[in-house]
Amino acid sequence: MSPKDNIPDLVGDGEGSLQVHDDARIEGAKVFSVYGKGGIGKSTTSSNLSAAFSMLGKRVLQIGCDPKHDSTFTLTGSLVPTVIDTLKEVDFHAEELRPEDFVHEGFNGVKCVEAGGPPAGTGCGGYVVGQTVKLLKQHHMLEDTDVVIFDVLGDVVCGGFAAPLQHADRALIVTANDFDSIYAMNRIIAAVQAKSKNYKVRLAGCVANRSRETDEVDRYCKTVGFNRVAHMPDLDAIRRSRLKKKTLFEMPDDEEIVQVRKEYIRLAETLWNGTEPLAPAPLPDRDIFELLGFD
Repeated sequence: MSPKDNIPDLVGDGEGSLQVHDDARIEGAKVFSVYGKGGIGKSTTSSNLSAAFSMLGKRVLQIGCDPKHDSTFTLTGSLVPTVIDTLKEVDFHAEELRPEDFVHEGFNGVKCVEAGGPPAGTGCGGYVVGQTVKLLKQHHMLEDTDVVIFDVLGDVVCGGFAAPLQHADRALIVTANDFDSIYAMNRIIAAVQAKSKNYKVRLAGCVANRSRETDEVDRYCKTVGFNRVAHMPDLDAIRRSRLKKKTLFEMPDDEEIVQVRKEYIRLAETLWNGTEPLAPAPLPDRDIFELLGFD
């Protein structure tokens, strides 16, 4: 097929927006999408969460949705080829691809896919995510999967941000105990709430990441009716794991690392057992500034 063939329909999707609509639903697996502002640690959280699910005996597939294609490198130890690059190599004849061309095995059997994306300003990331899911379904890669994790780029006003919400059961937001991260989380909550009018996705809660304390995150959650479901402290060991291209589950058994592993296992168990569908009331921008701003 050419990249212009079989382009998904555009449909209205809350507040007058248009969204790439994809009929390739994921069935049988529990699907989570991970959000947060750029640089907050979504890929670190996603990869360690995938590893934790695998340690619980679950069959896991992680899909990186950022054109930087760096979501899964701590699972695989390398930057794997993206779906869009692999399709280019066969002139977009998807029928010529084999699963091993775009699905790569990582730590403890976690299946890793990097959707990739078009160069900046040249196309829609949502289209790429949709084509990735279609390829996975065509090759029956989702039939033997228990958990799918979408690691989503940080932009709210983008089809690449919204496309995973068509598939996810729960959306998880990574934040930190600071104004900018919580401000971004507030806007992400509003975006997910808008999409939940048309899709089954609901908010699961937030993860306080790289944070010694959680007081500001907790104050925000209490105000809007949201939940913090995990706390990952600001540890140099986590930074070192990224430099070594490893998950925390492959790092030496230092006391700090062991404790964070336990928190990831606890988070995986919480998500697997099911979370209540949350419907927080995001604050207007001025109100969140007043809540978190300093005198």
